[in-house]
Amino acid sequence: MATKRHRIMKNHHRKRSLPLRYDVVIIGSGVAGLYAAIGLPKSLKVLVINKSYPWECNTYYAQGGVSTAYDDADIPLHIQDTLDAGAGMCNNESVHLLSENSQTVIRDLIKRGFLFDKDDEGNLLYTKEAAHSRSRILHAGGDATGRHLHFFLLNQNPHPMLSDTTVIDLLIEDHQCCGVEVMSEGKRKIILANNVIIASGGVGSLYEYHTNASTISGDLHGICIEKGIELESMEMMQFHPTVFVANNWARKQLLSEALRGEGAHVVDENGYRFLFEYDPRGELAPRDIVSRAIFDYKKRSNKQVYLSCEDFESEYFKERFPNIYKSLNDLGFQLPKERVPISPAFHYAIGGIKTDLKGRVPGIKGLYSVGEAASTGVHGANRLASNSLLEGLVYAKEASETILATSIPSCSKTFEIGNEPLEIDGDKEIKDQLRRIMWHNVSIVRTPEGLEETRAIIDTLLQHNIGKLLKLRLLTAKAIVEAALERTESIGVHFITQGVKE
Repeated sequence: MATKRHRIMKNHHRKRSLPLRYDVVIIGSGVAGLYAAIGLPKSLKVLVINKSYPWECNTYYAQGGVSTAYDDADIPLHIQDTLDAGAGMCNNESVHLLSENSQTVIRDLIKRGFLFDKDDEGNLLYTKEAAHSRSRILHAGGDATGRHLHFFLLNQNPHPMLSDTTVIDLLIEDHQCCGVEVMSEGKRKIILANNVIIASGGVGSLYEYHTNASTISGDLHGICIEKGIELESMEMMQFHPTVFVANNWARKQLLSEALRGEGAHVVDENGYRFLFEYDPRGELAPRDIVSRAIFDYKKRSNKQVYLSCEDFESEYFKERFPNIYKSLNDLGFQLPKERVPISPAFHYAIGGIKTDLKGRVPGIKGLYSVGEAASTGVHGANRLASNSLLEGLVYAKEASETILATSIPSCSKTFEIGNEPLEIDGDKEIKDQLRRIMWHNVSIVRTPEGLEETRAIIDTLLQHNIGKLLKLRLLTAKAIVEAALERTESIGVHFITQGVKE
């Protein structure tokens, strides 16, 4: 991996003078941004922007795999599993598009040279995760699917990449997106483009406990709020039930759902599998049910909760889950024989920038959003496990093909560089305060009182003298809170109960 990283840095992180205009600017270098990029020919002038290093994105940390319809006969079942997990809130057309195109994007990756894990006879290996009716999830490198897929797409990308660059504004004229304003190499710059694809990921850094890359903080959602661009289903934030949070990193250690799919158990300190008290599917219930069960059981029993992998054979565990094995071993755990203390943590933003089936942002010509940043309607009220990488692939393909089929005139307006300070002293303390209150009041179990308290605090913080980047976070957090207040009934990952939360 070190050699590949060096090559990526050499190819993509050089200083370059920026052309005045691009055909397409892509914000984000995860699976959605990169798959959109490789769908655009070198004859177009395309720029991929990322906030930090190219691999600091959620795709890199994805463990479980890529879901796909196993074959044509499985498409209706995959659709139904997705709809069932989404608790009646999925967009049917979006789900059909996802599943019906799943085998196409998988075949394209394989044709390009990507290697999914196979058995000794050369057959693709499929695993099962919670709420899937059959094994249909492909993986690579055991539990390193995201890492392998990410490096593969980085090396497939034929276009220049601008790293260590933060997008701080969208340039919009007469309902047309004309490019972006960025902070790069210590300077603010205008980058014009006929098309802009937002593939910047979700909102993880708004929460105290999360599994996301450090760069994922909802900045682009805040910019959309400033521009009057519609966000959708922002109350639908998914929390992963099995996370090791007792470390000092901002990003907590995810323990893949594939562990439970292949036989790991959630137990209390006495070895009791309490999940069956909450759902007959136990560990294989949807994520929202498992997360709330762990949250509730810890609260009412005052017992620690663990993930037990004791039924795994040691050599198989090391081969199937090498990164989990190494990461936890480095922290002093002897897997699979030793239990690991777990807690839910924020994992995935189901809601986001509203788009149509082509990834287009309604009402703004030349603006697209794909991947976790977008709300396609695929996930409804609860994302089916491992549908996220698939969604990034399918909808990135739709967006790039739409761009190739659409002619958009260049904008005529000259845009001025903004002068609002991006960061000022005291911003970090407010960011940490926001993360704590979002975790306590706007996470797994919500109350109207807690949400109102959070909204009032955010409104007060927005009146402070703060930098623009913090303001964007606060605006995104407020959108989550307000959406949660508007939905007064519990559904999917949104669980709201009366009474003051302890």
